Amino acid sequence: MKLIVGLGNPGKEYQNTRHNIGFMTLDHFANTDNWKSKFSSLYTETIVNGEKILLIKPQTYMNLSGNALIEFVNFYKINLEDILVIHDDLDLPVGTYRLKINSSTGGHNGIKSIIERLGNNNFARLKIGISNNKAIDTKDYVLGKFTKEELEIFEKLYPTLDDIIISFITKGLDATMNKYNRKN
Repeated sequence: MKLIVGLGNPGKEYQNTRHNIGFMTLDHFANTDNWKSKFSSLYTETIVNGEKILLIKPQTYMNLSGNALIEFVNFYKINLEDILVIHDDLDLPVGTYRLKINSSTGGHNGIKSIIERLGNNNFARLKIGISNNKAIDTKDYVLGKFTKEELEIFEKLYPTLDDIIISFITKGLDATMNKYNRKN
């Protein structure tokens, strides 16, 4: 079983904000409105190559994402190598991504919460670039809406992000990193 986690903040006021690119990516991948509620998360299930895949969007707000994730990990006995967390990254340009493992928080409070709850940082992360605007307070920037042009960039990027998720599920992190980190 694999656990794919998209990070973001719940509520209409946060739709299409930079901090919600994890939710947005997972929504595109899942391509369903059949989200159920469990462990302070919205979740859905799918099967890939006969393996059950849980897709979750924590509803705890970004800074407490680890509280929701740990519930799934403990209940389903999920190994850390079977977790992929998708989140925004201020240090990457819009439309770029990077796969990482054993990485620092980079100041990301959602990742900080997950590392605290899991007790380590040995899980895969798909970091999606949202750029940074140093003229705007970081909190205001990440909670700000994407521009129309940025949304168009992501519409073109989603198929690649879908492929990365499938590759993680079917081929594992090392093969996925080798293939996709070189292209970006």
